[in-house]
Amino acid sequence: MSTWDTDYIDMVSPGLVAFKKSGEGHLHFGCVDVELDWRIEAGSEKVEFTFTGFDEGSEVSGRGWAEVQKSRMTGKIFLHLGDESEFVARKAAATA
Repeated sequence: MSTWDTDYIDMVSPGLVAFKKSGEGHLHFGCVDVELDWRIEAGSEKVEFTFTGFDEGSEVSGRGWAEVQKSRMTGKIFLHLGDESEFVARKAAATA
């Protein structure tokens, strides 16, 4: 992430962004833990999402976008009335 370092991103547990086929998802980094509501942007492979959840126990919300190219996802999140950050994510290896 462009705004926070790896120590913060993985402070509680490894940073995660997950999109379910149902149009829901989850984003976690540092003390931020939020649920996603996403849609595919018309005419593109870009996903736009809104989120709501908690940051250190305080309610937080915002929006963002993501785009997958091969095994790499890039995007940007915007915390409502707060920080914004670009991010890069890679698909996690399957676990047995």
